[in-house]
Formats: sequence, C-alpha cells, structure tokens
Amino acid sequence: MNDLVREHTALDASDLEWLHLLVSEWQLLSDLSFADLVLWVPTRDGSRYVSVAQMRPNTGPTSYQDDMVGHLVPRGRRPLLDAALDEGRIVREGDPEWREEVPVRVESIPVRRDGRVLGVIARNTNLLTVRTPSRLELTYLQSASDLAQMIAAGAFPFPAEQVDMDASPRAGDGLIRLDADGIVQYASPNALSAYHRLGLAADLVGHHLGKATAELAPARGPVDEALVKLASGWAPREFEVEGGDGVIQLRAIPLKPKGVHTGSLVLLRDVTELRRRERELMTKDATIREIHHRVKNNLQTVAALLRLQARRMDSDSAREALEEAVRRVGSIAIVHETLSQTLDERVEFDEIADRVLAMVAEISPGRVTARRSGRFGILTAEIATPLSMVLTELLQNALEHGFGPGESGSVDITATRGRELITITVQDDGRGLPPGFDAQQAGNLGLQIVRTLVVGELGGTFDMLPAPVRGTRVILELPLES
Repeated sequence: MNDLVREHTALDASDLEWLHLLVSEWQLLSDLSFADLVLWVPTRDGSRYVSVAQMRPNTGPTSYQDDMVGHLVPRGRRPLLDAALDEGRIVREGDPEWREEVPVRVESIPVRRDGRVLGVIARNTNLLTVRTPSRLELTYLQSASDLAQMIAAGAFPFPAEQVDMDASPRAGDGLIRLDADGIVQYASPNALSAYHRLGLAADLVGHHLGKATAELAPARGPVDEALVKLASGWAPREFEVEGGDGVIQLRAIPLKPKGVHTGSLVLLRDVTELRRRERELMTKDATIREIHHRVKNNLQTVAALLRLQARRMDSDSAREALEEAVRRVGSIAIVHETLSQTLDERVEFDEIADRVLAMVAEISPGRVTARRSGRFGILTAEIATPLSMVLTELLQNALEHGFGPGESGSVDITATRGRELITITVQDDGRGLPPGFDAQQAGNLGLQIVRTLVVGELGGTFDMLPAPVRGTRVILELPLES
C-alpha cells in the first residue's frame, strides 16, 4: 500500500497513516457486512482510481476471485465511486452487478479524515447465497451500517486506540450489541457461552453488561466501577475479565453513526485455555530458571571447596591441579548463571566468552593480554556449556604452556559465525609447539577434554598448529545445530 499511495496519489504521510489504521481494523467491517472490501484512492491528477488494499470476509463467500490490489480504473467507469468521492456520502443506488454469473451488490463508503475524503471503500456483497437473515445476521448488518457511517464521518477508526488484530477478538468469536444505556440487545451464541463459563446462569439480553460483568469478576473495590464503565462500551478499550472458571477478552467499540452515541459493539473471545497454557509456561520457565540458579550456586560452592582445599596442599602440582578444576567448574557456573536470567535455553555467548577471558587471565595478571574479536552470537545451552569449558581449557593451556615465567604476550580469540558453522580461532604469540607435536594424540588432560568435547559432544573439528609468525593457533569448527 505504501508504494501504491506514494507512486499514484497526492496523499501525505499522515493520510497514509490513517489508511493503515483503517486497514488494520476493516476485517471487522468485512465480517459484519459479509462482503469484500476494496479501498480505492484517486490518483494525483484525479483522472483514475488505484486500489491500494483489499479484504475478504470470514463470514461469507467472496465476490472477487482475483486480487484487486494495484488495479487502475478511469474515473467515470464506476459511478458509485465518483458519487461517494464527490458528495462525501455512502452510495447504495444501482442494480447488482454480475460477475462470472454471480450477482454482486456494490456500495461505496467515503473514507474521511479531518473533513477531507481520502478515498472510497467499495463494499461488494455476493448475493448468490442470500437467504432470510437470522437475528445474528441482522445484528451484524446493522453494526456494519453504523461502522460505515462512522468511517464516512471520519469517526472510525479510533486513532488513540491501537489494537493487535491478530490477538484481538473477532466478530465470529463472540458479539454483543448494547444500546445507549449499556443494556444488552443481542448476544451471539459464542458470547453467551463465554459468559456462562464466567459463571453467568441466566441470559444476557435485557441486562446491563457492565454490572453483570462486574458481578461475575472477583470483587476489587473501586476497580469494579471502571470495569462497569468499560463493559458498558462508553470508550474504545480492550480488556480481560476473569471469574468463575473462565477468562474472556473483550473489546468495546462505541457506535456513533451520526455523531451521537447510539450504542456499542462488544467483541469477546474465550481465552481461558490460552491463559492457562501461558501460566503453565511461565511456571515452567520460572522453574527452569530456578534450577539453573541453584546449579550455579552449587557449582560455586564446589569451586569454593576446591579453592579452600588447594590452599591446604603442600604440593605445587596438586595445588595447580585443583586450581585448574576450580576454573573448569567456574566456566560451567557462568553458563548456568546466564541461563538463570533468560526466558529460554539460549544465551548470548559473547558475554560468557568475555567472563571466561577475565577468569582465566587471573592466572598471569599483567603479563599476558587476552582479547576477543568477532561475535559468537546467541547459542543454545547444549552448545554454550561445553564451549565455555573448551575456551577455558584452551586459554589456560596457552597461558601456562605458551609463556614462561616473566614472559609477556597476548592471546586472541576470534569468532566467525556463518549460517551453519561457527569458526573459533585461539592464537597466542608464545613459544609455540614442541617438535613432532600431534594435536590429535598428544597433550595434557586439558587438551584431552577439548578433543572430547569438540569432536564427541559438539560434533565439530579441532586442530592445533603453529601460528604464521610466532606462537600457536587453535582452530575449532562447530555446527550451530546440536
């Protein structure tokens, strides 16, 4: 619609925004009318109309088998469009049109904003299946007529009331028609069923909807007065009511077809099961986060005990082994801490990598600088946990074996993320590998852990080779799907 309006018409940005607001709401008009809607806007020179949007009804057969958006029609070919645009009124005169042996009643509704007619809605009703209308259909048609008059007067849609049409109730979900005093004139079967689930034992017709709704909802003091007002349809609002064994979502639409409040349209949907599932998911998410939090606390307790034991060791090798274990446990704890703060089992790994860098750099404060470049991005917990251990082992190995006592240098981690793989390079400028070193066979416990995690658990590849100038380069390639 944006492209068509800008290319063919003289409407400005605010006019286009009004048309977007109208199109976001007009599924309701289409369903209540049992008719197709096509929005026509005059071209910049006024010689033609361009169709910029189309809507088919969910409540009846379509009148257009083809997509009409983008069609250009010369002025004069469709007199009803001309009359609605020039006179600013709803035009219903004329005999039905025949399209592919199907009679179609055509009406034109001017779209007004700030006293100007921006375009015309052509309402096309397929008459092939017309029968004696029921009370529901009559209510639908009367409500559609009121909305059409409000559109022609520039009183609908409501600019201050933005609704999510995907989540908002629709006409088929449940409909209640109120008079000017908020008394129910008609309630569709779906609407009545929803109120029965709230605990209503009688019929709705003849009762004040606001008061009946407030009586069914739990007592909330002053809030009840606001609920009475909302359910009476005096203002365009969307809200939820919970009571008995159900939850219903309501949307109130005041009807002012001639500038005077004549009643309201209330659309409603039974969302009991939806809200129940959402609460179950919230409970599940909270439980999972609590589990990660407790695992993190337990791991930190284990790390503290190992650190305490290391301080009591007389052997330097035993002390170093325990300190390595502390860092391994700490790297896993970092992942669980991050998972305890998220809503799913996915983490932003760049923050974890930076914390691992800071933790491992404590081995040689001030001597060796550890840096990260590139982005790991968001990774699943199945990848993040072993990868944090792999980085810990590689950094620890580079700092301990790549540099001698008192030597300085740097260790760089580079992450390159593709669509299916992430490539990680860990490179130092230390003393390099010993002669005849085989990365797939040789190595200490740390490298054995790396091989096991990268190849066995993550399904990736691992290689360690001399750096181009000086030092050692480790290359990891990991699939992003576990």
